Amino acid sequence: MAPNINFSKWWGKDCNSSKGTPVVVTMENPNYSLLEINSPDEVFMPVDKDRGKNAKQFTWVLLLKAHKAVGCVTWLGNVLWDLLGAAKKRLVFGQMENEKSSKGRILYRVIMGFLVMALAFLAFEVVAHLKGWHYFENSSLHIPETLEIRGWLHLVYVAWLEFRADCIAPAIQALTNFCIALFLIQSADRMLLCLGCFWIKFKKIKPRIEEVPYKPDDLEGSGCNYPKVLVQIPMCNEREVYEQSISAVCQLDWPKERLLIQVLDDSDDESIQWLIKGEVTQWSQKGVNIIYRHRLVRTGYKAGNLKSAMNCDYVKDYEFVAIFDADFQPKPDFLKLTVPHFKDNPELGLVQARWAFVNKDENLLTRLQNINLCFHFEVEQQVNGFFLNFFGFNGTAGVWRVEALEDSGGWLERTTVEDMDIAVRAHLNGWKFIFLNDVKVLCELPESYEAYKKQQHRWHSGPMHLFRLCLPAIINSKMMFWKKANLILLFFLLRKLILPFYSFTLFCIILPLTMFVPEAELSMWVICYVPVFMSFMNILPSPRSFPFIVPYLLFENTMSVTKFNAMVSGLFQLGSSYEWIVTKKAGRSSESDLLAVEERETKAMNHPQLHRGTSDSGLSELNKLREHQEAASPKPPVKKLNKIYKKELALAFLLLTAAGRSLLSAQGVHFYFLLFQGISFLLVGLDLIGEQMS
Repeated sequence: MAPNINFSKWWGKDCNSSKGTPVVVTMENPNYSLLEINSPDEVFMPVDKDRGKNAKQFTWVLLLKAHKAVGCVTWLGNVLWDLLGAAKKRLVFGQMENEKSSKGRILYRVIMGFLVMALAFLAFEVVAHLKGWHYFENSSLHIPETLEIRGWLHLVYVAWLEFRADCIAPAIQALTNFCIALFLIQSADRMLLCLGCFWIKFKKIKPRIEEVPYKPDDLEGSGCNYPKVLVQIPMCNEREVYEQSISAVCQLDWPKERLLIQVLDDSDDESIQWLIKGEVTQWSQKGVNIIYRHRLVRTGYKAGNLKSAMNCDYVKDYEFVAIFDADFQPKPDFLKLTVPHFKDNPELGLVQARWAFVNKDENLLTRLQNINLCFHFEVEQQVNGFFLNFFGFNGTAGVWRVEALEDSGGWLERTTVEDMDIAVRAHLNGWKFIFLNDVKVLCELPESYEAYKKQQHRWHSGPMHLFRLCLPAIINSKMMFWKKANLILLFFLLRKLILPFYSFTLFCIILPLTMFVPEAELSMWVICYVPVFMSFMNILPSPRSFPFIVPYLLFENTMSVTKFNAMVSGLFQLGSSYEWIVTKKAGRSSESDLLAVEERETKAMNHPQLHRGTSDSGLSELNKLREHQEAASPKPPVKKLNKIYKKELALAFLLLTAAGRSLLSAQGVHFYFLLFQGISFLLVGLDLIGEQMS
């Protein structure tokens, strides 16, 4: 209880009078009441709020409150009307998601079955509520001891309650307890990772180079002290980003005779091939050692592309290979910050840099992705790299020792996560990894939900497929037991399988079911306190994202259906487990990069050191051909397509139905969670988050 501090005694002592003279104030206006003050203490005494108000004042207060209420209701009505209008537009003009895999269709049918049952149960409960059969409470089953039967519907309802309490509730409660245990284990793992990251920050631990191994003076000479580095840029139909990626890589600060760039183009569009060839030719004429490679037979996706490039005869002369995806823009000093870590460290096989995003503030979808990826790099990769010398290769923005790639079997085409595959095999062979959190490479985030969903499907189906293939090799390897346990239990099972399983099962299936089977309880701390605390920890690496903690929590639960579907597809090797769709990009660059490129182009114009060859005429012919094609066949205006995602919509209606059932039983936190989670599924199902695909 707060202390009672009364300053009236002090005030009275200062006035040398404990009691004042009574004062009567009479107002001539009869609309006002009389106020009598007997002492100074009464100034500080509580006053009745209703005292002194006449009928006119009370009426005005009611009118003001009514005006505020009407304004709030109007605002809510406008929001609901806009949402319904957007939903109608999506349903009329939208396109249904094409379910290619049998797993996706089965999951959709299961969710629809739950939805139909939920609607039937809700109708049954509403009838029982209107008739006064208040038997659905959360604590226990309360059926009055009476011999009176009010009809066949009442008899059926009582039988359903008994069957629900005896048969259905124990099974749901057992599954609930199992998922809660997995949830707590995964939360403990996240907390340990955060503590490890805090220790690294507190001790200011980071990989350091003892001395500068390569002197700047070598750049003016032959540069023989610099190792030979091969840079690979795998791409496929990357019309939007090929130019900025090639431009950034060609301006790396490294001796030109010690650097070779491979542009590995898997495009099946001839116009894009010509564009990339023209860009490569331009940089080749500027003195850059750059090669354009195109495969006639595109097998194995990115892994097949990299494998084909590594089979070239000249690759054996190079000691290191740096890999950048088509949307990545490394800074000129990237190689000088990464390659020196390999010197005097023969066991080091990989140096991984961090990603930075040029479009992280583009829309709500990119902001939520930035939260996840910041936690991944700042916490997961950094902690695993420091304490274990192992983490999953991110597929780009990294430098490999060519010997480590060859010793681990090279690139394999067996999964869609070739980066994780080579990292696991290199770890089994004893190679160590280093993660550089201070070295950042600019790239793009998917701006549309369709592109993001396809990316997440590949990122969650591939690891489960790889787990099936690598499990015998991990068990039979000669590495230490705790390293095997880390690979199997933490790296694969806990972070790749358990996370999407309990998230989808607990929050999208069990929670709605507990509304219709209240005997199976789901505590408030499971759906409120622990998820909010874990979301708070995930946002710590990106503190500017704190205002988005609630949308982040809801969106992660919404994405659980995609991740669960992908996880099962990869685990059981279903049709979509080996499906690779290139992530759609917008081709955005940061303002600082554009200014830097402009400055470099200006310097190049002022210093005519370019060597034009015979291919210059080929460029002019290419430009003429491009202009002729554009004039002959003008491109039609690009239309943006609206997608409708059936599984997300079905879950949205399931959660909203459960929210209606929760409203009958007056469950506060459960109702609000189900309501907002259902709305988030509805927004995602109608493709109302992120940009539209064209």
